[in-house]
Amino acid sequence: MNAYLFRGVLLTKILYICDNRNNALLMYNNIYTSFIERKAKKEKAFAVLIDPDKVTPAVIIEIAAKCTAAKVDYIFLGGSLVISDHLDECVQQLKASCDIPVVLFPGSPSQVSKYADALLYLSVISGRNPELLIGQHVVSAAAVKKSGLEVISTGYMVIDGGAPTTVSYISNTTPIPADKADIAMCTAMAGEMLGMKVIYMDAGSGARVPITESMISRVASQVQAPIIVGGGIRDAEKAYRNCKAGADILVVGNAIEKDLSLIKELADAVHSVPINA
Repeated sequence: MNAYLFRGVLLTKILYICDNRNNALLMYNNIYTSFIERKAKKEKAFAVLIDPDKVTPAVIIEIAAKCTAAKVDYIFLGGSLVISDHLDECVQQLKASCDIPVVLFPGSPSQVSKYADALLYLSVISGRNPELLIGQHVVSAAAVKKSGLEVISTGYMVIDGGAPTTVSYISNTTPIPADKADIAMCTAMAGEMLGMKVIYMDAGSGARVPITESMISRVASQVQAPIIVGGGIRDAEKAYRNCKAGADILVVGNAIEKDLSLIKELADAVHSVPINA
């Protein structure tokens, strides 16, 4: 074969392989990619958080229908203390009932399902509990790798919500004080520089006081990673203000458990935040 022709064929094959590899990577990271693309466009996203312990098959179907009607962007599934053993069934039923991406929000290494679209691999960077910084990740690494899930490394920050919450108790960590925005900012910065792809600020399920806009704004001013905010959000006005302050993805669970009609109200509020906000 002519040397120039050989080089041309070889280059074509290399480009073909690289193109396929890049496409595979994009497909494998499609949830994280959607986070990044939304942030770049300054489009806010709304996620409904479902605790597998608190739903029946009938409720899952109802939630999926309401989420679809409200154009919810993501469904997060998990909790600090999941004692039931039907996580797989919950994910499969959600996938069968709607086309909304299901992202695992695990409270322990056992909360992994290969049927989900992605997994938030949480490292509690706000605390000093080594088990939740890296210990449980070592325990779960083989199972997570085998699952084939898209894994999104997430710097998880517990913020004081005015009352003891399940997440602070289970994680055995002291939350960042609600009025210490600089500590939150530096914690988020450290997490991002350590390689965390996403920052998750959480006041915890049932928090009396949601995270302040001033703290969210402080963190958002110094962090380029997508910022997820949840805990204690009960109304559309607070959802709107938190997104305007800098939250890229707003998560609500506890309030929706009590009133499913809030799904559309909250989704509309999040999606109404101006692009230039």
